[in-house]
Formats: sequence, C-alpha cells, structure tokens
Amino acid sequence: MKRKRWTVSFLCICGLIIGVTAHKKADHTRKSVLKDAYAGKFYIGTALNESQIEGKNEKEVALVKEQFNAIVAENCMKSERIHPEENTYDFTLPDKFVAFGEQNGMQINGHTLIWHSQAPEWFFEDGDGNTVSREVLIQRMKEHIHTVVGRYKGRVKTWDVVNEAVLDNGNLRKSKFYEIIGEDYLKLAFEFAREADPEAKLYYNDYSTALPEKRKGIVRMVRKLQEQGVSIDGIGMQGHVDINTPAIEEFEKSILAFSELGVKVMITEFDMTVLPSPWEKTGAEVSAKFEYSKEMDPYKEGLPHNIVRTFDSRCAAFFKLFLKHEDKISRVTFWGVNDGNSWRNNWPVPGRTDYPLLFDRNNQPKSAIDSILAVVYNNR
Repeated sequence: MKRKRWTVSFLCICGLIIGVTAHKKADHTRKSVLKDAYAGKFYIGTALNESQIEGKNEKEVALVKEQFNAIVAENCMKSERIHPEENTYDFTLPDKFVAFGEQNGMQINGHTLIWHSQAPEWFFEDGDGNTVSREVLIQRMKEHIHTVVGRYKGRVKTWDVVNEAVLDNGNLRKSKFYEIIGEDYLKLAFEFAREADPEAKLYYNDYSTALPEKRKGIVRMVRKLQEQGVSIDGIGMQGHVDINTPAIEEFEKSILAFSELGVKVMITEFDMTVLPSPWEKTGAEVSAKFEYSKEMDPYKEGLPHNIVRTFDSRCAAFFKLFLKHEDKISRVTFWGVNDGNSWRNNWPVPGRTDYPLLFDRNNQPKSAIDSILAVVYNNR
C-alpha cells in the first residue's frame, strides 16, 4: 500500500514538473514574439516582397506569420506595377497579398497610391508623348485611386495616399503631379481615396521626417489640407535611419508635432543601416545612386562586436521612444523581413552587404530583438 502511494505521489510530482516546464517553455516562446510583446501597444509590421507574397520562401513566410501582425506590400501595389498601362491593371500579386493578410488576421496596409517615383510614364503623357492637360491627369488619378482602393474596400484598412511630397527643406516637391495639376493634387488624392472607401484610414507618408525644416513643411502641408476640409488620419514616418542619425530627440519632436495635428503617427518603414554614407544626406531618395567601392562596404564578412552593440542599443532607444508615445503611435513596421532581402543592400550603393533588420540572412533572430523585447517587458 505504501509503495502504491509512493508511486502515485512520484507520478504526480513528475507531472507537475513537466507541466511547469511546458508552461515556462510556452511563456518563453510567447515572450520572444514581437507582436505578442507589443500587443495592446501598437501593431508590429513588416513589408513583403514578391517572393514572400508568392509563398516561395517557406521559412520567411513562417517568420512573418510568427512575428508580425501587420503587413505592407514592398512594391506590387505601386502604380508602376499595379497599373502599367492606361487600360491595364495587374492585381495578381496584390490579390495574393491581401488574401495572405486576411488568412492570418493581420492589419493590411496599402502602399502607395500617389508617388512621383515608380509611377508609369503614361500617367503624364498622351499617345504622342506630349504632356497631358491638368484635367486629363486629374481624371487618370481619380480613376486609378477609385479602381485600386475600391477593389479592396473594407479589406485594406489603411492607405499611404500620398508618398514623399515634401523635400528636406520643407518645400513641396516639384513632381509631375505638382507641375501639371498644381498643389491641388494633394487635396484631390485624399478626396478620391475617401470617396473610394470612407472607412479606410488615410495617411501621408515620408522619409527624413526628423529633419526640422522637413517637419515644419509636413506640418504646414497637412494643416493647410485640414483647413481645406481634407480628412487625413495619420502621418507615416518612414524611419530609414542609421546608427548615428537622426538624434532620438529630433525624432521625438516630429512625433509630437504630427500628433498635435490630431492625427495618428505610424513608423512605416523602419530599418537601420550600419554602413557608411557616400553623401551627406540620410534620407531615402530612391533616385540616389553611387558607384561601389570597398570603403563603402566594410562588413562583407560580418559585423564587429562594437557595431552590433551600437545597433542593439540604438534599436532599444527607438523602441523606448515608441513605447513612451504608444498613445500616439498605431503601428511600427520594419521595411523587410530579414537582412538579405533589405533594399539597403543596394541603396544608395548597389551590391553592398548591410544588416539593417532584426533577422539575419538565415531568418535567425539577432541580438537586437532581445534589446527590443527587454524594453517592453522591463516597462511592465
């Protein structure tokens, strides 16, 4: 009888130990997931490239499902891709992108409707190659926005309506939209998007938003649109930063300045280059291009420990800032899934090896993730 009781007790103790161990393992797993760690704070998103949308890289797709709860298409929704000819739309990839988000319960973000870059030339020309009239471009813009936004009405929750319309000095960019239509193209773009889906959240999106003059220019532009009765829900701060600039304090000033307009703030394209810059600018002007040199590509074989520590510390500093202003920020999105498919490897110097994201080229978490997770868990 005693032996039987001892056996039962032993089994109970073993079961308790196994249960506690399993609980600890499950808790550890949960705590290593970004979207879980920041649940209730803001969405944690990533940009998907064509291969990921097509499901060609199973490990990357699994990583997206595990770590993120918001997605944005890196390229396939830009007008050049989705509307290559006047009477031709290609919704093949965008449809798959939206379906992926819906199947995995993610917030789906549309990027981008009106952008001077990666816009098809036919937008601005007639059949003879002449510049179209103001009326023609307005109609083309309206038709494009109504068709794209209308197709995903109620499914794509947020749209980058206008992208990168303000220069670093705060002045409006003299794009073809501006030259042909005038400043009104901004107002019209938001009005057309609102008509196409009254429930969608509409954003203005830009880089280098921590620059004081650019900050003022964006505030000035958005305030003027608001005074004209235009409804803007948020401002996207792209967050293409490096390990030295911009100053965290300047980034915070922009979060505050934008939120004071009565809109939400999103960090829409966060990544952090560790590579030297071949120019004095720190933005994301995609037209910039410089010749390759070994001096501009110092970490081909991997990062030294001091750079890793700096990267990790700066990532933590940014997330401390985001957490401090969680009431103002609705989403933080990384521009890419892993280091290997980041645009930073080819901009502004093609062929470099950069390490700007949280997962390495083998989809393994980097030490920066621990720093980012510690920010939120140490704050509880």
